[in-house]
Amino acid sequence: MSRRDQMIQKIKKIMYEPEYIRNIGIVAHIDHGKTTLSDNLLAGAGMISTELAGDQRFLDFDEQEQERGITIDAANVSMVHSFEDQEYLINLIDTPGHVDFGGDVTRAMRAVDGAVVVVCAVEGIMPQTETVLRQALKENVKPVLFINKVDRLINELKLDDDELQARFVKIIASANKLIRNMAPEEFKESWQVNVEDGSVAFGSAYHNWAINVPTMIKTNITFKDIFQYCREDNQKELAGKVKIHEVLLGMVVKDLPSAKVAQKYRVPNIWSGDIESVEGQGMIATSSESPLAVMVTDVSIDKHAGEIATGRVYGGSIKKGSEVYFVGSAAKARTQQVGVYMGPERINTDVVPAGNIVAITGAKGAIAGETVTDYGQKIAPFESLEHISEPVVTVAVEAKNTKDLPKLIEVLRQVGKEDPTVRVEINEETGEHLVAGMGELHLEIIAYRINDKGVEITTSEPIVVYRETISGTATNVEGKSPNKHNRFYIDIEPLSAEMMKAISEGEIKEGRVKGKEQAKVFQEYGFSKDEAKKTWDVYKHSVFINMTRGIQYLDEIKELLMEGFESALDDGPLANEKAMGIKISLKDAKIHEDAVHRGPAQVLPSIRKAIYGALMLAQPTLMEPIQKVFINVPQEYMGAATREIQNRRGQIVEMGQEGDMATLESKVPVSEMFGFAGDIRSAAEGRCLWSTENAGFERLPRELQNQIVREIRERKGLNPEPYGPDHYLG
Repeated sequence: MSRRDQMIQKIKKIMYEPEYIRNIGIVAHIDHGKTTLSDNLLAGAGMISTELAGDQRFLDFDEQEQERGITIDAANVSMVHSFEDQEYLINLIDTPGHVDFGGDVTRAMRAVDGAVVVVCAVEGIMPQTETVLRQALKENVKPVLFINKVDRLINELKLDDDELQARFVKIIASANKLIRNMAPEEFKESWQVNVEDGSVAFGSAYHNWAINVPTMIKTNITFKDIFQYCREDNQKELAGKVKIHEVLLGMVVKDLPSAKVAQKYRVPNIWSGDIESVEGQGMIATSSESPLAVMVTDVSIDKHAGEIATGRVYGGSIKKGSEVYFVGSAAKARTQQVGVYMGPERINTDVVPAGNIVAITGAKGAIAGETVTDYGQKIAPFESLEHISEPVVTVAVEAKNTKDLPKLIEVLRQVGKEDPTVRVEINEETGEHLVAGMGELHLEIIAYRINDKGVEITTSEPIVVYRETISGTATNVEGKSPNKHNRFYIDIEPLSAEMMKAISEGEIKEGRVKGKEQAKVFQEYGFSKDEAKKTWDVYKHSVFINMTRGIQYLDEIKELLMEGFESALDDGPLANEKAMGIKISLKDAKIHEDAVHRGPAQVLPSIRKAIYGALMLAQPTLMEPIQKVFINVPQEYMGAATREIQNRRGQIVEMGQEGDMATLESKVPVSEMFGFAGDIRSAAEGRCLWSTENAGFERLPRELQNQIVREIRERKGLNPEPYGPDHYLG
């Protein structure tokens, strides 16, 4: 029996023992060494050759990933590791580090219980490290720390023993500070990473060695010896003595929770149902016998097998050939095959029980975030996945040949399914296909993938996505229905910054407000008791409140009013962009007693017009997307880097110094960031490291507003000047 077959046999056996399963993600800032580390862990498990590990980038099996040397998609792999005479099944997800692909990290964190946070010893904790750690902790995923590229501190930066220790102490302290700030209350202390207990490891993924305190005790190898090996360029011998896969997988088994332990505290956090129910208790116990509950975290399209859904089985067992039910879309499907991942291939099994990460073939219609159960069962859905950032750059996509148009629409739908952070809009009126993504690189990759699926396309220049809001107020604005029998009176004002932040951070959930339980939270963030109790809807960072009393028939048209409110925010009156940050209070209403005269055709236009008119009366303002830009550059290029930021309407937020390197933190509008990569490289003669992070929306400078509004409206084929309030309220 080949080694691979033996591995498959072991995987099939341990799958049924959740206490011996570890579901882990490898997360880090871009280029800190995640994929190289994953390669070496796989080589240790006998899945790829040790010689090629690190160069092979086994989990970057997409052509673009190989070409660009970065990870774009989260990749799954299952392997078996022996630790203290017990075999463990380790389901590993290698995640992207580039900010444009942060959505993959969010989705991967829903499937795992533990995370290996990789930090480059030279660069330390970087912005994206902070972001991925936040994503992990928000999902109740426990971290351990691997400080990578230690050999570079010794050989390139020539640090001595004391300087090396000081560098490590600083990185560990920074990581623990983030954990203390962002971990759930009950884990703030117990999840701190610690050198003494072995939850911090040091090493070089490229040279295949790693060490932590338990390993030092076992092998008698000290930091002094490591110095020696690195200085004498003898890291190969070191890698023979302290193998990276043994040290890191040992740390994973010892310090990260099993599926059985983690589900007890993770399920109440991510599932919306009653924990005391049969399915709730089944998930808490990681029971393979309870009702089926799978959370889909990813969907990919295989050329031969069709749609493959990846998900975590939290309860029950998913079987090959069984009928399953999608709770969100209320659709059913039949599974053709189920199995586990081994990098680019899937190993099919008849059943995948609770506690594992599953690949489902034939789950047609599934999307990321979907809850799957057995057909005929009813279970509450998992909480929706909240992506930390949203698309800010759009391109218009056209098929080169008109005959490819039907295929293009099909391919765009597939792309939107494979990557839920991509927004695909098909504008029926203009015939434009708009694809919105996280940044330039994200859109380049999407365009490449559309071509790869057999449709040749041309793309427009990138277009920046703006938002509309208000900086003033308007009161008692009247919206009339077309038949003049229904009238609605609203007040409008900007939503407070605290409330906006609470919605962004998920403290206040978006959606129709059910029951009174959210009222307390609204009050905490500044609403009066009355407003808090009467909030109807939270949508796109805006709020709709019913402040009327005793209005007859209002309940019957409540849904229509919320629908009108939401559709008005989907395309604002200023430039047809989405509106946000607005508080709308319904103060009074006159509603016709005859149901025929208060249907959708009357209510929807009247509430929309009232909102549009009020927005135009309350100093409408455009908001533009902003990115934080972090630059590390030698001192002598500091001036050139600063000028590069300031020429792009950027603001320097903080400047610092580490050794002979200057660090710059700044904020720059996304619209000014095109071509930045080439310009900063030439300004610093190639000697700079830089990264970006999306930082939400800020008000556009007043002097630019008219010009940008006109440009957007002309591009969309609208009248160059927006209509005044009278157009909507007359």
